[in-house]
Amino acid sequence: MIGHDVRVALEEHARAELPNEACGVVVLREGVAERYEAGRNRAASPYRFELEVDPEVWFLEDEGYELAVFHSHVSAPARPSRTDVENIGLWEGRPYLILSLGTGELAAFRLEGGRLASETVES
Repeated sequence: MIGHDVRVALEEHARAELPNEACGVVVLREGVAERYEAGRNRAASPYRFELEVDPEVWFLEDEGYELAVFHSHVSAPARPSRTDVENIGLWEGRPYLILSLGTGELAAFRLEGGRLASETVES
């Protein structure tokens, strides 16, 4: 569940980072997004991202939160690209959100064992 305020924060960050992909972490509790922690794309690229976020964010899992990686696609659909899948790393099995600035679509996925599964995003 991505509420209005979090959705707006994702869109604003994505637009502010143009022409590059934006990235960050959505902080969830029991499947509901409580806030967005904007990150920095170390790759500074319109085609891929390397997430850098305040290290304190990672400790939120110890407090019972679930963390979802977020990034934008400048013009591509809201589906993981080949680069996204190849670089999933520590995010395998966790929620993975993509916002397409071209269409405005926000989609969620999980990748486990090489299998990609869509998740429902509710507003």
